[in-house]
Amino acid sequence: MKTKTRSYDAAEYLATEEEMAAYLEAALEEGEPALVVQALGTIAKARGMSQIARETGLGRESLYKALSLGGNPEFATVIKVIRALGIRLHAETATK
Repeated sequence: MKTKTRSYDAAEYLATEEEMAAYLEAALEEGEPALVVQALGTIAKARGMSQIARETGLGRESLYKALSLGGNPEFATVIKVIRALGIRLHAETATK
């Protein structure tokens, strides 16, 4: 008998604002830009990519591509997505 599997999609498990913020925070802590971009894409997908596209004025397909693991969005796109998601970034000194 074959076992049926399906791809893991983190967007299915991001139900609250707090979960989404924690997910992005974890990606930021890793310090890997591609991971941060992918996390933003996952959060946007959890929220609804069509809604984010409308709020940013960007195309839905363009957002999927830009916010994928291999995507390389402009910083302006990242800022638009962050605003549309209702997320605030802040800076603090690094602790050693």
